[in-house]
Amino acid sequence: MAPQTLIEEIFRLNPIQKAGLKKIGLKTLEDLLMYLPSRYGEKAVLKHIDETNDNEIAVVCGRVISTKIYKSFRTRMPMADMVVEDDTGRIKATWFHQPYMAKKVEEGKFAKLTGTVTLKNGSRTMVNPDLEEVETMELAHHGSLFGKDETHQSPVYPETRGVTSLWIKHAIDRALKNKIHELLEDVIPKEILAKYHLPSLQTALVWIHSPQKDSDAIAARKRFAFEEVFLIQLARQKEKREYAKNPSFKITTSEDNIDIFTKNFGFPMTDAQNKAIKQIVEDLRADKPMARLLEGDVGSGKTAVAATAAYSIISTSPYGKDYGNLGVAYMAPTEILANQHFESFIKYFKHTGINVGLITGSGCKKFPSKINPEGWTDISRTQLLKWVANGEIPILVGTHALIQKSVKFKHLGLAIIDEQHRFGVKQRLDLAKKTGDFGGGKKLPVPHLISMTATPIPRTLALTIYGDLDLTLLDEMPAGRKPIITEIVSPTHRKEVYEKIHKELEAGRQAYIICPRIDEPDPDKEMAIIAKSVKEEAKRLKKDVFKEYNIDILHSKMTPAAKEKTMKDFSDKKIDILVATSVVEVGVNVPNATVIVIEGGERFGLSQLHQLRGRVLRSNHQAHCFIFTESKSPKTMERLKAIKTAKNGFELAELDLQLRGFGELSGKKQWGISDIGMEAIKNLKMVEAARNEAKNILDDDIELKKYTMLKQKVDERTMGTHFE
Repeated sequence: MAPQTLIEEIFRLNPIQKAGLKKIGLKTLEDLLMYLPSRYGEKAVLKHIDETNDNEIAVVCGRVISTKIYKSFRTRMPMADMVVEDDTGRIKATWFHQPYMAKKVEEGKFAKLTGTVTLKNGSRTMVNPDLEEVETMELAHHGSLFGKDETHQSPVYPETRGVTSLWIKHAIDRALKNKIHELLEDVIPKEILAKYHLPSLQTALVWIHSPQKDSDAIAARKRFAFEEVFLIQLARQKEKREYAKNPSFKITTSEDNIDIFTKNFGFPMTDAQNKAIKQIVEDLRADKPMARLLEGDVGSGKTAVAATAAYSIISTSPYGKDYGNLGVAYMAPTEILANQHFESFIKYFKHTGINVGLITGSGCKKFPSKINPEGWTDISRTQLLKWVANGEIPILVGTHALIQKSVKFKHLGLAIIDEQHRFGVKQRLDLAKKTGDFGGGKKLPVPHLISMTATPIPRTLALTIYGDLDLTLLDEMPAGRKPIITEIVSPTHRKEVYEKIHKELEAGRQAYIICPRIDEPDPDKEMAIIAKSVKEEAKRLKKDVFKEYNIDILHSKMTPAAKEKTMKDFSDKKIDILVATSVVEVGVNVPNATVIVIEGGERFGLSQLHQLRGRVLRSNHQAHCFIFTESKSPKTMERLKAIKTAKNGFELAELDLQLRGFGELSGKKQWGISDIGMEAIKNLKMVEAARNEAKNILDDDIELKKYTMLKQKVDERTMGTHFE
């Protein structure tokens, strides 16, 4: 056996297990060892069944004498029962929403149950216990009758179909027994391990998979968390330094001209916007390309800041000449958003005489029109591309169509990416490569970059995943915006909420209804999540509640064209109520929508709830957000109440990060960071330590020639994620 030995060469796998291992990315024994537990089972004592007490966490072992799969009488919830017996008594285990548990151990075989015992009228039960099939009755020589109690604290691993946590544990135990971990090379330099008192890779793998005490597991998790953030920081800092070596265009636009430009907006800029513009202009005057993340809540004025940056760029001639101008590319994730930004830029630039173009899959537009100087006109794609290439249209707004090979800029000085996390790495890379070919073997200037996001990100997370970008926060809302009225509502008060929505609709306003699912759950599916669905809720609302209003649906399974059409119809007031999934979280500006209802609020993170709520914070009308929840959990209610009290999205993002526990973070999915890495991001000192160590190494050896293993790991992560 060796670290690169394939798992299937050591273990006999069935097709379902092979598919499951592939899904969770486990191919070799090294992959297996680096698959870390999401949590640990609570400490419990192995006992005879009749020795267990009420409300005690215990482990019992016995023969399975019966199993049963059924649905609850009222809610039709899928359930499973199992009765286990040893020499002293019986215990019944019940699982809610997990009927497959009854199939995991056949009748007549031995099972070990770990969970909380409930004792009532002499009968013992466990609800949703951990279940493991065992070869024999394990209590023959254990328990309080025969000496010292046996303590269990078993690691629990993320599962997938065909691959259980127990299978992974047994496989890892075998790899550790064969000392595969001792053959792995440690990626963290020894001096850094010593400086922060972190265990070596070999020790950490033993401690995290087979902890003898709590402190072992904590130390191991700390080490792996540090490693992940350290590698990300190295990759980001290396990218930043490499990018800064490129030449870029230096603006010469005066402060006075920029002030005159912003005064024509028709509204006063906030202090946060003025501060952001100052930071950006300073970057644009430097000798290296700007790379900045502009982060702000929905409605905080990011587009106005982007327009001012665009004006600064196009008011500068390339290479110190006194003619011509630099160009700006503004990429948005959807056609409707691209159109929205095109319309916004028309308002910002209409007094300047500067041409603004739009390119999407549906066609091309140009402002101003010769026929109508106040408006835009449709033009052919060929004509638009010609004018962009020769610099006559210096500002081009678009979707993915911007990065097609046929789109060429004469002198691209600034690339603006809206909701940058919605684009793939390659799409963002392609945009920044669009600059003119000046020949003569010169290194081509790269454009300055502004990435924009309305997703609130905790500071430690931003320092990590956007370590290659300078951060600018818009943490202030424009004057005149009324605070949104947010209510956490029990389904028993649904009627009162609908009455309030009726009043808004009667006043000519519009509403969003957000549901966690697209379709109704399949009652025959074992893991079906019982939650409201877009399709059925839209039918119910039209039939029983809002009969006189136009209702339509929006969800991720619709084609892009169908989604665009629905959002345009909603924007054009052809739809009164839009029933949707969280696909509208980053969406179009519909100032007339003043109400949002979120069903199953406990299923969304605080930042996501804040994003959804921001859909109705687009005007000076009073906005309302109603969050329905059936949960009575104190932890859930604490989270949901925070949405009412937090001052802004950044505060909520920080709170969300602190409230989430091991195994509950959606880091891998959202940010490309594992749950254990997300734990580190709760710790500002650890993030800063990892950042400083990364900087120190790169100061000494930017090519990482002395660190072969580090270079390999960093190269795997260095994808130019932000440097377009």
